[in-house]
Amino acid sequence: MCMGHHHGHGHGHSHDHTSNKKALLISFIFISTFMVIEVIGGILTNSLALLSDAGHMLSDAFALALSLFAFKLSEKAANSQNTYGYKRFEILAAFINGVTLLAISIYIFYEAFHRFLDPPNVSPMMIWIAITGLIINIVVAFILMYGGDTKDNLNMRSALLHVFGDLLGSIGAIIAGLLIMFFNWNMADPIASIIVAALILISGYRVTRESFHILMEGTPNYLSYEDIENKLVQLDGVINIHDLHVWTITSDFPALSCHMVVEENLDRDLLLKKAVNVLHDEFAIHHTTIQIEGPHADMEHNENNCN
Repeated sequence: MCMGHHHGHGHGHSHDHTSNKKALLISFIFISTFMVIEVIGGILTNSLALLSDAGHMLSDAFALALSLFAFKLSEKAANSQNTYGYKRFEILAAFINGVTLLAISIYIFYEAFHRFLDPPNVSPMMIWIAITGLIINIVVAFILMYGGDTKDNLNMRSALLHVFGDLLGSIGAIIAGLLIMFFNWNMADPIASIIVAALILISGYRVTRESFHILMEGTPNYLSYEDIENKLVQLDGVINIHDLHVWTITSDFPALSCHMVVEENLDRDLLLKKAVNVLHDEFAIHHTTIQIEGPHADMEHNENNCN
């Protein structure tokens, strides 16, 4: 029996984390400062659109702080108790951010429903605060998109989705403010809130579903379990593959483990090298653990919960 382990992950990630942390810190300062202004403005103008936007900005500040903390924690070295280190906390932070988005959207729906029953008087001054909020959100979104890795890092993407949701909230508040200013239509305030809440709900659902899938150690969506199995079985000397698992440790860090039953009198080191190269070159899986067994090992029937 022969076990092979290959781990070539992490090249350039310290630079990515440095950029991500810087982008998150700057964004947190912008969002937190304006959130206080928007809360005061929402109370003075009696605008649900502004207050819901401020509530979302509070969640933005929390999301950004949590994401920043996740990056700091993930830098801690692995130990005997946490053999992968603390990298998975990034995904946990993304999951919490996603659930927060869902909770915020439900609360806005609830508040908007009550305002439909009893429409309040809303000051058109809300429009100027909303315009300022829109500018702040555009700046923060720009910082996160071009200063951090929002494409491949789920933690960064969850923080960006909070900001996008807030940006939509500012647009909704501006439209509602215009309708109130020119047509005295106070109903526009809860209507704008409902539209924004629906968009936030969609974003929250997506990031929650994706992070939950990773936390449940599901196969990454961009990888085909069947294709990986077929490629490994096609290698010369391989009889079959069993107990194949493909999962994600954290963003951009897929991992694989499997048992490979091979023919007798085979150069197992050479086969292991070929298998690792296939997984690396064709599927971008850099962290692999492959157990090689002879045809009479019969390990497949001695294990529980295996594929």
